[in-house]
Parts: sequence; C-alpha cells; structure tokens
Amino acid sequence: MSKVSVTGSKRVIDDVIEAAYEHHSLHVTDYDERYEGFSPGASLDGAEVVNERLVTVRSLESILDVEGDETEAAGALDDDALEAELADVRERVNELNDERDDLQSTIRDRQEEIDRMEPFADLGIELDLLRGYDSLEVVVGEAKPDAVEAALAAADGIDSFEVFAGGNVVAIFAAPADGADEGVLQDSLVGVDIALLEVPNADASPSEYVATLEREREDLRSDLEAVEAELSAVKEEAASFLLRAEEQLTIEAQKKEAPLSFATTENAFIAEGWVPTETFPDFEAAIEDAVDDHAEVEELERASFTPDGDHHTEAVADGGSAGGTAATADDREAATDGGHATHGSDDPPVVQDNGGAAGPFELLVQGFGRPKYSEFDPTLLVFLTFPLMFGFMIGDIGYGVLYAAIGVFLYSNYEGTFRELGAVSIWAGLFTILFGIYYGVDIFGYHAYPLLGIASWPVGKGLSPADIDWALSWLVVSVVFGMVHLNVGYLLSFVSNYQQHDLKHAVYESASWLLLLNGAWIWIFSQHVPGPKPDFLFESVSVVTLGAVTFNGFPAIVGIAGLVAAGLGAVLLGIGEPAELAEVLSPIVNVISYARIMAVLLAKGGMALAVNLLAFGAYIDEGGDGSFHFIFSADYLEYVQGHPEDYELVFAGITTAFDPASIGALGVVALVGGILVAIIGHIVVLLLGVSSAGIQAIRLEYVEFFGKFYEGGGDTYLPFGYDREYTAEDN
Repeated sequence: MSKVSVTGSKRVIDDVIEAAYEHHSLHVTDYDERYEGFSPGASLDGAEVVNERLVTVRSLESILDVEGDETEAAGALDDDALEAELADVRERVNELNDERDDLQSTIRDRQEEIDRMEPFADLGIELDLLRGYDSLEVVVGEAKPDAVEAALAAADGIDSFEVFAGGNVVAIFAAPADGADEGVLQDSLVGVDIALLEVPNADASPSEYVATLEREREDLRSDLEAVEAELSAVKEEAASFLLRAEEQLTIEAQKKEAPLSFATTENAFIAEGWVPTETFPDFEAAIEDAVDDHAEVEELERASFTPDGDHHTEAVADGGSAGGTAATADDREAATDGGHATHGSDDPPVVQDNGGAAGPFELLVQGFGRPKYSEFDPTLLVFLTFPLMFGFMIGDIGYGVLYAAIGVFLYSNYEGTFRELGAVSIWAGLFTILFGIYYGVDIFGYHAYPLLGIASWPVGKGLSPADIDWALSWLVVSVVFGMVHLNVGYLLSFVSNYQQHDLKHAVYESASWLLLLNGAWIWIFSQHVPGPKPDFLFESVSVVTLGAVTFNGFPAIVGIAGLVAAGLGAVLLGIGEPAELAEVLSPIVNVISYARIMAVLLAKGGMALAVNLLAFGAYIDEGGDGSFHFIFSADYLEYVQGHPEDYELVFAGITTAFDPASIGALGVVALVGGILVAIIGHIVVLLLGVSSAGIQAIRLEYVEFFGKFYEGGGDTYLPFGYDREYTAEDN
C-alpha cells in the first residue's frame, strides 16, 4: 500500500473528488487537526438537500419493505425528475401509511374493548344491572366464587350479599350494614385473590356488544387489507425508482461530504489516504486527466507486507520511486522531494484475501480483531485447526451430518455473516463425520461398526471400561497438539519480531518462549526423574499407534538438555523482558489448557451414551470389564438378566418395557417415552456441542494461540467510491 496526498486549489475540489471517486481506490485518511493553519473541510454546497432526499428515500423503502432485489441498471435520474417523482411517491405512500396506521390503531382499540367486554359476556348479566344502585354496592372481578363468599360471610360491614358466577368472572351484590363506610364491599375483599373489572358504559347486552365490536373489527381489517394492497401496488411501481434514487443519492452524499476528511485552508485543500501501490500510477493519471496541473499527487510513503510478517514503510522520492530512509510503522519520514508532512501515523488499511475454502474463516479471525497491516493473517491456520479440534471433540457421524446440514441451510439461504457461519459449520460437520468414523462408526453415540460386519473396532473414545486407556491417550494427544499449536504461534512471533525489529528482539521476545516451551515438555516426556511421571505419558504412543510404535520416554540426558534449554529461555526472557519472568511457567500451563479437548470429547461422548442408556438400556460384557452395548428390546433385556455371570446390566432402559408379543398401554407409553428421551436428549447434546466444543476451540485459538503472535485491530480497506447495482456507470 502507498500513502498518497492530493494537493490543489479549492476551485477544482469537485473535479478531484469526482475523479478519485470513479477510480475507487483511495482509502481516505481523516485529518486530525494537528497542523496550524489547516482545519477540516466543510461539506460541498447541496449536501443538506441531498441528505434530506436520501433520508426520505430510505424511509419510503422501509415503509414499503423494499429490498435490494435484482433490477436492471439504468442511467442516472435527472435532478428535477428525481425530485418530482420522489414527491409523488412520498405523497402517495405517506397518505396510505397514515391511513394504515389509523386503521391499525382503531383495530387495536376495538380489540381492547372486546377483551374488556368478554368477561361480562361470560357473566351473562346485563350491564345496566351492574351499576346505578343507592343501597347496594356492586363489584365485578375475576376470582373464585367460594373464596369470595367465605370472605363476605366473615365480614362485619356486610348485612347480606349475593354472588353470581360465569366462567372465572363473579358479580358481587352486597348490602352494607348500617353505619358502614362507603366502599365496604371492596374493603371486605382485600384478602381475596380478585382482579377487579370496570363495568363498561354501554346499553346493549354484553354478548350483543361483543358481537357488534367483532363486526366492526372485521370491517376495519378488510379496509386495512385494501390499504395494504394499495401499498403493495405502489411498491411494485416505485421499488426500482427508489433503489436507483437511493444509490444515486448515496453517491452524491459521499462526494459532497468527502471534504470533511480533508485538510483545508481558505483557498486550498490536501487529501491524504492509501492506495494499492500498483494502482498509484493510474490514480495519479486519473487526477491529472481531470484537473491537469491544478492539483499535485504525491506518493508519500510505501508500506510493504509479506506473509512472513514483514511490514515497513519507506519514504518515496522523485514522484514514486522507492528511496530515502526506511522507517517503521511508528517512525515515518515525509517525502524528500519537497512534500509536506503527513496527517498522522495511521497504519495502512487491510484487505483480507483468503479465497476458497479458508475465506469464511475470516469471520472467526475478525471476531478477535482484523489483522493489522504488519501482522500475519492467521485465517489459514484457523481453517486448518478449528474444524480439526471441533471434529475431534464431537466425533460422531450423526451429529456431524446435522452440523453440515445446518451449514448448508445457512450457506444456501443467507448472505454475509450467516453464509460464512454456514461454511464454517459445513467444515466442522465434515470433520465431525470423519472422526465419528474413526471412533467406531459412531452414530448418535452408537457404535455402528457391527452393522458393517466388523467384529471389533480398535479405536475408542474411552467411555467404557475396556477403553480406559484411550481416554488417557486422548489426554496426551491433546497436550501434544497444544505443543505443536503453540510452537507455530511462537515461531510466527519470532519471524514477526525479526522482520519488524531485529534478531535481538526476536531472540529475547520469542526464542526465549520457544526454549521454555519445548525444553520443559521434553523434560516432562523424558526418563529424567521418572517417579512423579504417570506411565500413560509414554504408553499412550503405543495405544494411539495400535502397538506399531512404542515410546518409553526420551533418555534422561535428553531430559536434562531440555531443562538446560528451558533455563536458557528463562535467562533470555529475564534479560529482554524482566517483567515477563512472572509468566515463566505459562508455556506449561498453556499446553495443559489444551486438555480441555479431551475433556469435551469425553463429556459429549458420555452425554450421548447417557441418552442412549436411558432410552434403550445398556450392559457391559466380559463380566463388567468390556464395552457398553445397548439393549433395544425386551427379549434381549431378559436374556442379559438371565446371564449375570457374562453380562453386567447397567440400566434396563425405558423402551425395553415395550414387549411386541403383548402390547399394552404401559408398553406403548414406554416406547413413546423412550423415543422422546432419545430425540430430545440428542438435540440437547447437538446444541451443547456448539456451546462447548465450538466455544472451547475458539478459546484455544484466541487465548492460547493468538496471544503468542497476534494483536488484531487493523482497519478495513474502504476505498472511496461505490459499487453500483442500480444505476449505470456512465451518466
């Protein structure tokens, strides 16, 4: 990217803006008021009118629910024609919208009256009988008649009373005792759970009044449908015009407000920003073609970036050839050919260009922060590791198919963020399917390999007694994966520090952590001081490789070398970053954090197993030392219960109460209940897979991995211009 400036007279500012806008490459830098004699520019004449029209158009689009459907691009609208047609559409839409609002308000009023009157219709007493008494007090409310009668019978201020009930509504007529205060009836009901109702002021019977209101409501709804039909007709007629008008006015508004980012004096302006270096000659030519020599375009500095983390800026001399003294992002030099100082120390904007399969994973990276121009974009690494971790933790064909299906739905029916989430979900689902096959053709927690005619499966998740070695092995695998993952992060940190600073910075700030990480874990996996180290650290290699490879730990001398390397790393860290010595154990802690991968694997597998166990029942073969097997039928349950010497029953299951030979009510209830438990349980596991495996994988990316080399916080490259959809480029 190249930082450029455009300096010229204010009388050509319109032409410069037009040329820069059409070129669509300049990322404008806002002027920060740091230079004496300059001030931010003001909007061009007519900006207020354009913005008012744009607000009107967008309001009309909102009222008519106009969306960006495909429409044929047409030439720009003449200003007078736009204003005339906009006024016509505005008048028609506003009139119909006001009418619609009035009708909706009236319908709501009628519905409220109906709701208020319906209890009295249920009560069945004429409204004029519920008011207007001198010697009686009347209360109407929603309450239980027995509670009301009991309260009134115990009241001192009531001589006599009568309670009428209809539905859950009661009407209470009471004669107050001599000398009783006004309102004694309500006072007597204080301890009763009653919701008082106001008697409507109407002469008709409640049922007739409700019927009248309902007829009025339906008439109003018919009128509303007619108005909405008219609005739909207006939408069909005006949608294309509104889309074209919004686009044209948006373009005009952006052009007229562009000087707000410029530095200006009374007679001149300076606009600065970033353009891709390869487009600078074309940008310069576009400005020159527009205003000849009335504006000067300069390339002030040039920033370079390579995937290995290199980023630096160079001052530019002689109209664009790289030269001058190299500068870091925080120490830039002005152009040496008489150019002026730049606005500030803004970093170049960033374009993430991860096409193909990795592209959607930019969404996960941007959730942490868009990479700075000087940083390595970790999108490809997230693409390679996030689905791998997710699939490893869930590892089930059934769940994987559902995750992929959800992803296909999102990818096919939405754009933007949801489409990218769909792509991520598809990849996560595919890896979940692959690991589901690897773990024993798991389908919703059921090992389906016997259905393929396979007698046994060599790999397990570690959930059954026979598979306990696999659980410990997956712990070691998770830790080793964490070591590899963090090594990549520290190596990227080393390269970045070396490219942006020097070898000394790279050694002190990155190599020190590499030595600590690898030295400490080499010692842990060595035979030096073997006592505290569990056997499974070394036996797991044989388990995972199915006996093809054995590992007894690194020799003691290698472990001692690891300790020396870790000590050297601590020394280098203390020399370069003394404050970081407080975190000297973090490489060990960070790697252990990856044990959550194994934990989620067992947790999700255990939940699926529990759901199936509750629904179908399960037993363990080989006297309780073998694998879990689901029962599925009452006959097989009876067989298992009859051979306690061979099988250990874990749980009989809900569905096994169903006996096909003698179908009864209990059996049918058990069958339906068991199936519902299975369906609801697996839906819960499916959802928790996202909130556990997904979140934990993201956490490992953000906290453990990104924390080693990545900060984020870059600016998006937003070139000054507009991608037209509804108006033609040539007006």
